[in-house]
Amino acid sequence: MQVGLSGRAQEVIRQGSVKLRVNRSGMFQQITFTVRKVKLGNIEYVELFTDRIIELAELAKIAEEVGLPAEASNGRAFPKGTAATDFKAN
Repeated sequence: MQVGLSGRAQEVIRQGSVKLRVNRSGMFQQITFTVRKVKLGNIEYVELFTDRIIELAELAKIAEEVGLPAEASNGRAFPKGTAATDFKAN
């Protein structure tokens, strides 16, 4: 685990998943995001993933809230000011 990660991000990684309240098409839903490792070029990093379609603005809010990159079937968002190298998997 990276030392620079927030306490919440470290806890979510430890648990392996998190259930979040997400606004989808004007309705709030509880969606489970799982932690997974993703290989991007030479870097392997951790992110939250769901196979549901979530608006990119909402996905960006989730990434900011938890402190980890978030990916849905239609896109990926990183917390502001971060890149994949900030979330390298051990």
